Amino acid sequence: MEIYDFTVKDIFNNEKSFKDYKDKVLLIVNVASKCGNAKQYADLEKLYLKYKDQGFVVLGFPCNQFFMQEPKSEDEIYKFCTTKYNVTFDMFSKINVNGKQEHELYKFLKDSKPWSTRKRNVQWNFEKFLIDRKGNVVNRYEPTTLPFEIENDIQNLL
Repeated sequence: MEIYDFTVKDIFNNEKSFKDYKDKVLLIVNVASKCGNAKQYADLEKLYLKYKDQGFVVLGFPCNQFFMQEPKSEDEIYKFCTTKYNVTFDMFSKINVNGKQEHELYKFLKDSKPWSTRKRNVQWNFEKFLIDRKGNVVNRYEPTTLPFEIENDIQNLL
């Protein structure tokens, strides 16, 4: 299985195939509007705008698994992201990133790049996975790693 085999629902509940992202550099982030890290939305958007013409894409996956920090509906999440942070990168429907109900995409990401042999779960909101143009998970970043701290890694893949 590869990342391009996945289909997800976007924030408007439409099916979206990862085949649409083939040959692009992806940054996949689990997000939450009530999280202290939510200010990262602004920097994620800046990175996206800076590099999108070179084939860089940010994909935001809302998740309510960490202290219920994303209780909003998809409509409310979309309004929050677009009005407060002017987000234009692709946003998706809420998913689980850990546990029995975890989305298959996140199982794939975590299995591709576990923290260690014993530790694979997403730790908190705004954990990031960087995917190269061939669909390989090349890096995983702590939730507290700011988007511009990984800019060099993004540039190297573009």
